[in-house]
Amino acid sequence: MTKFLLAVHVLAAIVAVGPVTVAASMFPPAARRVLAAPDDPSAVGTLTVLHRICQVYALVGVVVPAFGFATASEMGVLGSAWLIVSIALTALAAVVLGALVLPAQGALLEGRGANPARLAMFTGAFNLLWATVTVLMIVRPGSTTGA
Repeated sequence: MTKFLLAVHVLAAIVAVGPVTVAASMFPPAARRVLAAPDDPSAVGTLTVLHRICQVYALVGVVVPAFGFATASEMGVLGSAWLIVSIALTALAAVVLGALVLPAQGALLEGRGANPARLAMFTGAFNLLWATVTVLMIVRPGSTTGA
């Protein structure tokens, strides 16, 4: 059962978190292009699609920690420091995405004067948090499982 849960957890991370990180990273440069040429309907359409990808996959991404908890429970590592740090960083990444990245994207789409550079900073923080979680999941400092 552990291998199944771990496989679903990893696949969910790839399928759900990957598109959010890519689409969120593409959004600030696309927003700069829209601000430079506001009458280009394809550029605005690109922003709309990227924002929708971020919204949908942010919701789908909820399955990643759900299967992560199930896997950790099955493995008996719920109290491990590397996992607790990963959980905290995952929660922080969710907050950054939900409270900073998505609203800033929405503000840019609605023309409410959001700053693409600031959005890029929030997106970079979100991506850095996920990269750190990924490294912790692979390296598992102090783990006795041989990784």
